This record gives sequence, C-alpha cells and structure tokens, in this order.
Amino acid sequence: MLSRKRSVAENILILGLGGVGTYLAKRLVHEGYAVTAIEPDSRLIRHIDGYLDARLIQGSAMSINCWREAGAANIDVLIAVTNNDAVNMLASMIADRFGIPLKIARVRSMDFDRSDAVLSADDLKIDLVIHPEELAAQEIVRLVERTAGNEIIDIADGQTQVMATRVHDESPLAHQKLKTLSMTHNTFPFRVVAIARGITTILPGGDHEILPQDQVLIMASKEDLPKLMALTGVKQQRRHRVMILGGGLVGCRVAELMGKDIRVKIVEKDEHRAAELCHHLNNTEVLHGDGSDAEALDLAGLADMDTFITATGENETNIMSCMLAKHLMTTSNGDARNTERKTISMVNKEEYLVLAATSGSDIALNKKVLAANEILKFIRRGELLSVAHLHGFDAEVVEVKAMPGSPITRIPLSRIDPSFHGKILIGGVYRDEQWKIAVGDTRILADERVIVVCKSLHLRDVHKLFLG
Repeated sequence: MLSRKRSVAENILILGLGGVGTYLAKRLVHEGYAVTAIEPDSRLIRHIDGYLDARLIQGSAMSINCWREAGAANIDVLIAVTNNDAVNMLASMIADRFGIPLKIARVRSMDFDRSDAVLSADDLKIDLVIHPEELAAQEIVRLVERTAGNEIIDIADGQTQVMATRVHDESPLAHQKLKTLSMTHNTFPFRVVAIARGITTILPGGDHEILPQDQVLIMASKEDLPKLMALTGVKQQRRHRVMILGGGLVGCRVAELMGKDIRVKIVEKDEHRAAELCHHLNNTEVLHGDGSDAEALDLAGLADMDTFITATGENETNIMSCMLAKHLMTTSNGDARNTERKTISMVNKEEYLVLAATSGSDIALNKKVLAANEILKFIRRGELLSVAHLHGFDAEVVEVKAMPGSPITRIPLSRIDPSFHGKILIGGVYRDEQWKIAVGDTRILADERVIVVCKSLHLRDVHKLFLG
C-alpha cells in the first residue's frame, strides 16, 4: 500500500470480475488502491482469490445487502463492468444513493451518447461511460491513419511525441549502442525510452544495443519528428487500402469511422451478417468468405492492401490470420511496399497480446486493456496529468508534476535509487516554456512537469518518486 494519502480515490468497488473487471482489479491492487469486488460466479471468486489481494464478495450486483457488506457508504469509486448493460446502469443509480462520488459503467450501446437520447449519462448518474468496442474501433482508425503505420503518440499537449517503429537489418539504428547513437546524431534532441525485444520490454541505459527486429520507442519534440523519421528510415505516407477480417461490432464500426477517406474491404464468414453489412455500410466493399484461408484472402485482394485488421471474436483466428496475411503480404509479387504493410489484430485475452505482437501482428489490441486504461486515467486524473499505454510494449508514458519535497526533487537523475533502474525512465522535463530531453545530470525541480516511461506494473514507483 502506498504511504501517501490519495487526494481523489482510495476505496474502489468493482461489480463483475469477468473480463475487464479482473484486469482492472489486478492493476488497482498493485498500485495500492483498496479494492472490493462483487461477483456471482463462485468458481471465478475461488480462482481469483488465490492471487488477488482484494476483498471478494460472492453475490449479485443488484443485492443491496451485498452493497452494504461491501461498505458502499465508504466507497470512493464504483466501476460497474458486468456483462449486463442494464445492471451497470442501474448500479450507478444505486451508487449515487449511497453517496459514492464517482460512477463508471461499461455500456455497449451507443444510444445513450446521442443528443436525442431519452436517457443520458447524467440521468443515469454515470460520470464515465465506457464503450469497449468503440474504444477499440477508434484506436484502430487512429493507428491506420498514422504515418507509415508506425504508432505515434502525442503527449504533453502534443508538444512532445513518442514514435514506435520496428528496426530492420538495414536500419541506421541496428547494432547501435544508445550512447553511440546520441553522440553520432546530435543535431537535435531525441531519446530511445523503451525497447520491445521478443516478449520483453527494456527501459534502456546508454550501454544497451539496438538489435534488428527490436521495436523501439523514441521520444522527440513535435517539430523534430520529421528529422527523427528521416533518421530511422521511416517514410511519411498515408495508408489508403484496408482489409478487415470480421464484421462484428468492432469491424463494422472501424469501417464506419473510416468513411469515404480510406478504401475498406470487410471479409465476413457469416453469410447473413455479410448481407446486413452490405445494406448498412455504403462506402465499404463487403465480401462473404473465410479469412483464415489463404486462397480466400488472395481472391479478396489482399495483395493490394496496405493494412490488414483481424476483428473476429476468436483469438486464435485473429492471431493465425494475421500470421498468414503477413506472410502473403511480404512475399507477393516482390513489391517493395510489402515490407511496409501492416497487420493489426484484436486479441480478447490480455495474456495473448505479446504472443500476437511477436508472431504476425505489427500491433495487437485488447478491448479490456483499452477500457481499463480509460478507467484508470479517469481515476488518476487528480494525480497524474496523463497516461498513455504503448501497444507492443509492457510500458506506459506518464506525464506527472513533481510535488514539493518529493524524492525526485532531491537529487540529479544519475543518482536515483538503483532499485528504480529498468522500471522507470525520465524522458523529458518542461522548463523555460519548452520540453527538454532529460539526461543524467538533470535535476527535477518542484512543480515541474515531467514525462516518465515506466513498466506497466510500476506506476506506483512513479507515485513514490514524484508524489511521495
């Protein structure tokens, strides 16, 4: 448990431990929140009780006795993520009667966000409505629209950016130690803040060497990004042709959001669903076929695609189809563009994210992780200025303000306690009205805004350094 008293939330009640609930509970417990959960499935309760240090109550989310047993009157945040939207919405109203300040509910339907909705989130007493499928669809579209299919994330109000890119054999980054790289290319400031190698995420020091097939995360200012892209060999171009495997909620919504700007094809296995999509999506070509079959993908025109997205409800299909598509896209016709084509897969088990990212998917996404990150950002908003999860990395980019008297303000970065090495990395500091790359002799001052990269399970170390 963190020694610092939280200013926003301390006690959290989670309704439903299936899917996102369990993932959230693990993250919250690890960060020092006191978590209580109500779950009707006794087998799930027994399984989770073996490794999760939380208070677990077997019962219904609609049982007022369970709420009283959970100490609802002393709860700071309700997170209703059962599989039943109606239960989640009603639970928010019950929580309001108990005086719980913050109510978060997972709702799949988008009807309550419409301007002409009969009931709004305010009517339902919900402070944050989470739409997992919508979050996934928006994230996919954002990634497709990024330059050259590499992930670029805006942080610090867009003044600083981090770019994730794969290192190929001919890349100028390959076989370079970071300290050599910084001395050789010193015309503008940048910093390699994370390396994904296989299933491992490394927060590197100067002696670390970048290897071919590493995925690296590089931080630079927005105005220096073109220089960074030139240095790393990343070409700036837009993706215009996309194939989506699976026309469910996510696949259909991705096609809707892309609209007329990007040419989209959907391959749907179910004939009736394919017919529905044809009627619903005016700007999308819908094909009926099995996307796990190489011949079907070839006939659907995979060779002409820039990005291939798997959004079926089956993990194995999504991962294996991405592997197949990646093979077909990189071997067809000897086209030089083939090595630049990208695959994105939806993975419903967070344990499979690294497997997908290291097999055939350039980017692997998980609805539960996306929803959990949105919820965590909302809960932490009084403590951390922003948090961004990095796809393909077991890491987060955090913007935080150094509190007066906190440990980080007492010594230069080079003298930080060695126990934090490999767990957190200070990327930049806002000083003299501009973001500057942080180096070993940088000393963080009280109330300065700082960009930190940390392992996903070490956000509490950021709390200790900056807020303790």
